[in-house]
Amino acid sequence: MTTVERTQVFLLPDLGEGLSEAEIVEWRVAVGDIVTVDQSVVEVETAKAVVDVPCPYAGRVVTLHGAAGEVRPVGQPLITIAPLDGDGDEPAGHATYREEERAGSGNVLIGYGTGHGGATRRRRRPRLALAPEPAEAAPADAVRPDAGPAGDSGPLVGAPPVGGSGPSAERAAPVAGSVSAEVRSASALVISPIVRRLARERGVDLGTVRGSGPGGVIRRADVEAALAVPVARLAAVPDSHAAPTPQGDGDLIVPLTGVRKVIADKLSRSRREIPEVTIWVDVDATGLLETRAAINAATPDAPVSILALLARICLSGLRRFPQLNSRVDTEGQRIVQSAGVHLGIAAQTDRGLLVPVLRDAQRLTTAELAAELAATTAAARAGTLAPARLTGGTFTLNNYGVFGVDGSTPIINHPEAALLGVGRIVDKPWVVDGQLAVRKVTQLSLTFDHRVCDGGVAGGFLRHVADCVERPALLIAAV
Repeated sequence: MTTVERTQVFLLPDLGEGLSEAEIVEWRVAVGDIVTVDQSVVEVETAKAVVDVPCPYAGRVVTLHGAAGEVRPVGQPLITIAPLDGDGDEPAGHATYREEERAGSGNVLIGYGTGHGGATRRRRRPRLALAPEPAEAAPADAVRPDAGPAGDSGPLVGAPPVGGSGPSAERAAPVAGSVSAEVRSASALVISPIVRRLARERGVDLGTVRGSGPGGVIRRADVEAALAVPVARLAAVPDSHAAPTPQGDGDLIVPLTGVRKVIADKLSRSRREIPEVTIWVDVDATGLLETRAAINAATPDAPVSILALLARICLSGLRRFPQLNSRVDTEGQRIVQSAGVHLGIAAQTDRGLLVPVLRDAQRLTTAELAAELAATTAAARAGTLAPARLTGGTFTLNNYGVFGVDGSTPIINHPEAALLGVGRIVDKPWVVDGQLAVRKVTQLSLTFDHRVCDGGVAGGFLRHVADCVERPALLIAAV
């Protein structure tokens, strides 16, 4: 049996509920590398998260199907592996030649995870570009400055050209014609595709950035520093999905791609399909703050947040009004009421608004809710949550008060039926037992799907939540 006949093709696996494709962020291996079973070979970005994909085969990398920035459908080839010989060595003529990468971006972009590993992340050696797959061949004069290991039209960005002596060596000439200044800027010394992505999304011309990393490598901190300087115009750097186009001096055109596109599509669908209604009430949260202070004084090693107490109150309300813990099945023409409360917590991250889910939250104690909320929101902001943790919610709690605003009419997280919003807690004049006093006041808003219930149910839920905020002792009576 020949080596070609023995090759194993690893297909892009199903990465989570409803995910049909993923964008290649960074290849962790190159053609010729030796990989082991379950070694991470590529970092991909789905509509939900950025994840490392392990390969189930061991052997030598023969082909990388797709370049950094390219979108691959689930079930399509991702990487081709040739098994090693019987002694576990490389086939003849394939010696290992990688050294540990030392000139990375220097920083990790929040939202793209930190699991890069040590020994598995290596510097790619200069090599000839791989031929693109037949169905994806680019025009002869196409230039892909952000291309990765497969389908490159020139040397790897950040690596010396073939025959060069280092990062300062003159880059190879393009295949045809002259390259524009914008494209040349995209070929600056940037090893991390995350830094390239940040520069592209923020409209930073890399050709104008001075790198502070080893050998002049541009780091994330360098891009962020450049953002502090007014940009005269947007560099027209091609995007993997859509090319940004300058429209006048100072205009910043950001392609609607990746997670931002998914968020936009989901919110648009929610507005199209759900007849939503928002009701609100001002409440005295003084008692809630006092209760939290008493709990934390008694258990200083396991502090409880205001968000955790609000989550506990929501769970109490959903037990009384389960109609709001539902979704509408439009195809089946029915309302599906969930047995468990899968509580979504809206979290603002550098990758956009994400809603991580606490499954079966009704089974957690208040202390467990607090710990799980803290860990989950931190993981969401770090980009380390699995895609499954960002789907399947049945009710969402949104604390928009952290932005310093009092109220909002939020859009329901489709296909859920309701969302409770909480504004900032501020000192306001309030009447207590007939006397004017200064109290801690906040505004609660409930946005609900009018198809699953009427105002009586929604009003009853919101009033129960408001009463528990004002008198937390009611939670004990509601158990």
